[in-house]
Amino acid sequence: MTTTRREVMAGAVLLASASFATPARPRIILPSPEETQALPSAPVAGTKITEEYAELVGRDAYFWAWPLVNVYIRRLIRENVPDIVISGAMPAAPLNRLGMLSDYISPEQRRFPCPNQDVVYGMGVLALDLAAVVIQVPDFGDRFWAYQAVDLRTDSFVDLGKMYGTTPGFYLFVGPHWKGEVPKGITKVFRASTNTGYVMPRVFQDDSPEDNKAVQSVTQQTMMYPVADYDGKMKSRDWTKLLKVPSGGETDEIVIVPEKFFDILPLVFADAAPMPGEEVYYAQVRGVLTAAEKDPRIKVALTKAAIEADKGLVAPLLEFRNSGVQLPRYWSTLSNGADFGIDYFTRTAVAKSNIFVNKPNETKYFYQDLDDSGQRLNGAHRYTMTFAKDQTPPVQGFWSLSLYNQNHFFEPNEIRRYSIGTKTRALRAHVDGSLTIYVQAYPPSAELVSNWLPAPKSGDFSLCIRAYWPKVEITDGSWTPPAVTKMN
Repeated sequence: MTTTRREVMAGAVLLASASFATPARPRIILPSPEETQALPSAPVAGTKITEEYAELVGRDAYFWAWPLVNVYIRRLIRENVPDIVISGAMPAAPLNRLGMLSDYISPEQRRFPCPNQDVVYGMGVLALDLAAVVIQVPDFGDRFWAYQAVDLRTDSFVDLGKMYGTTPGFYLFVGPHWKGEVPKGITKVFRASTNTGYVMPRVFQDDSPEDNKAVQSVTQQTMMYPVADYDGKMKSRDWTKLLKVPSGGETDEIVIVPEKFFDILPLVFADAAPMPGEEVYYAQVRGVLTAAEKDPRIKVALTKAAIEADKGLVAPLLEFRNSGVQLPRYWSTLSNGADFGIDYFTRTAVAKSNIFVNKPNETKYFYQDLDDSGQRLNGAHRYTMTFAKDQTPPVQGFWSLSLYNQNHFFEPNEIRRYSIGTKTRALRAHVDGSLTIYVQAYPPSAELVSNWLPAPKSGDFSLCIRAYWPKVEITDGSWTPPAVTKMN
């Protein structure tokens, strides 16, 4: 189709408001060398197609391209942001720059499903076709940290974090076709397989005011900017002084409007070249998009397919129990987070339920929707989770247990606690060394409040264990979480 980026932006009011010592190299997905031969082969120009065929192709394309369009829309929303601000509850920065929070993410945010209150987040959108980008790594000392950078497919293309032994300095992100000169003083170059991407630093903070103050001294040097601004000197910014503006209604729930999906997809295709084996997908979809330009009935069929696929294929993947590697006691996990390759199902499931996960060696995720009898977790009931002595998640970093409402966001509670774990200074073990966490809507007895994770007063909810920098017992599957047990 001939849709331009500006035409998409003109309709963006329907989407959101813009107001406001290293291990092996990451796997880089190279464009398929057969693309130019494959794309012209079918369908033959001018061939009539049926509406039913358009719907078939459209449903399939909607599912496997959903994560790519999700990320690309975030780029469109940021194109007209003039400066770094706090938009609603989240940082919003111009393209190729990032903004940092100065504390845990607000429980009111609704832009990303399944946030956590274990780390101080930063966020920025990459547009590497406009410029290569420098990202600064300050000296974090003993503090856990990890920088995530993913391409349009939400696959990681960097190794930056405490688990990699990354040294302080300057690192360069470049696009797939960049041929520039690496400036003096750059420690390492990371090449993305697409020009559009997302960057999300994570820096550990415990739940004390003292640690919140201490973390500012390092996060103020967590910055990203176009290479033209690089001068070899570490820049800094006081993130506590960012201007706060209304979000304009931007939420993850309306980032993708099915009726607009196929207007944006050609822009995605122009950025993300097909991986080997994907040529046929691209050729089929492009053929139908061309037909839709000439025949309004085909366009209507595509829109219908998008709406139906969103409701019937993508929406159910918000539930953790509908995807992932299944584990004992109804838990599930991921083994290929941020390295999905051609696992289209898992990529879309994660983009819907918990977008922008880390790689498994950085963070291992365990998800739960059910109690030990297989019944849905619900705020009308009380639950416990008991870790035997020395059986909390084995990590070199830290671990946490977070709770989300039925939409995978935080539910406000009276003690403003949304996760519990290593960061929780008040957490208390039993005399025998075991640790019980109480998951319920109303406070337990006073001596147990330190181990209380508040649940919604009504409605279903989900749990997520994060094991940051997991030990081998987690990565090889020998450790799994205990059951979530409903109390009488």
